[in-house]
Amino acid sequence: MSYLHQIIFTVVLITAIWLFTGKAREISANIRLGKEEDYSDRPAERWKNLLLLALGQKNMFRKPVVAVLHLIIYAGFVIINIEVLEIILDGILGTHRLFGPWLGNFYNFAINFFECLAAGVLLGCVIFLVRRNIMKIKRFRSRDLNGWPRSDANYILVTEIVLMALLLTMNATDTLLQQRGQTAYHSGNFIVSSLLHPLLNGFSNGALHGIERTAWWMHITGILAFMNYLPYSKHLHIILAFPNAYFTRLAPKGKMKNMPAVQNEVLYAMQPELAPADTVLPGKFGAKDIFDLSWKNLMDAYSCTECGRCSAACPATQTGKLLSPRKIMMDTRDRMEEVRKNINSNKEFKDDGRSLLYNYISTEELRACTTCNACVEECPVSISPLEIILEMRRALIMEESNAPQEWNAMNSNIENNFAPWKFNPQERDQWMEGIR
Repeated sequence: MSYLHQIIFTVVLITAIWLFTGKAREISANIRLGKEEDYSDRPAERWKNLLLLALGQKNMFRKPVVAVLHLIIYAGFVIINIEVLEIILDGILGTHRLFGPWLGNFYNFAINFFECLAAGVLLGCVIFLVRRNIMKIKRFRSRDLNGWPRSDANYILVTEIVLMALLLTMNATDTLLQQRGQTAYHSGNFIVSSLLHPLLNGFSNGALHGIERTAWWMHITGILAFMNYLPYSKHLHIILAFPNAYFTRLAPKGKMKNMPAVQNEVLYAMQPELAPADTVLPGKFGAKDIFDLSWKNLMDAYSCTECGRCSAACPATQTGKLLSPRKIMMDTRDRMEEVRKNINSNKEFKDDGRSLLYNYISTEELRACTTCNACVEECPVSISPLEIILEMRRALIMEESNAPQEWNAMNSNIENNFAPWKFNPQERDQWMEGIR
């Protein structure tokens, strides 16, 4: 590889890392727009969640066949990219298969293992494309995926197929040239890529060299482009699934978060003598915009895989209601991106007259939620759409007194009669009269 190629490659690599780092910092800043919340407790349990949920993909195995395919693709993505280290060093140093002479037979074993994974990734991606576009699984056809989200998933699958095909082509031409006595190439043969030799035998050495170099450049630039596509895609969960699993709430999933300030206000109303002189009431109840949510809620939104398992399990979604837990997460992420554009343009956030509530998520969606917790139970990366829904409903009711008439009647009955029904508490046992 000439010095010019080394320089070009180094410039491409630095540019790709610079762009990715800039977007990563922006996403981190967006997450920090949320309110502080402490998730430093019980670190042993948190590491266990990280290993089981993010690395082991525990929740995926409720559907074993899909889980195995996903695990192969995931493992392929992580493990095959170990080879990227060699490719990057080759590009910078002008070498070819730098690790080959050092690792000897183990190098052949490693590349063969990578190729088997690459074949698995190819097969898995083809199957997932068929599921999305030919079989048309119900959760992939819902209206909240219309437009970019539906295309995004297909772009990623096609990209992974192309990258794996380029890897195998690069290896096949490489070993075929070695067989023809091109001593500059690594000695050895690889299990999967050798199956391509019959297709390439008709090419001259010069043509094979050109194919190999083209595949090499397309493979590594494709990976760098894919890296910079991730922050704009649902596949950002490849990275954020790990911290999101670590910082998951450890309280029982059905337990709702209360506001101590509200509880204390009720307590002090009933027992004024307990109220401290310097009681400070919260400035706001619930969440109307992303600034009112916790940073963990915002990380949830960026970690969403858009797989739709939450919506497939949601009774409101499945009975035709407007609510889709997946859309709640997608809307939260979209609002963060809108706020970031505002901040970038004005150097600080300027009120744009918009909010997550109303402009992105409607009251009809929020009221359709039954708080059954199915969405939280089903999520493979430990996301809680329910937390966002509850915070926004809290804002509707406590900030705006905005609730359906039926809810208001029930709340009034609970306040006055200590039960949801409009019966005098002193008369609750009248139904027993005359039984004996």
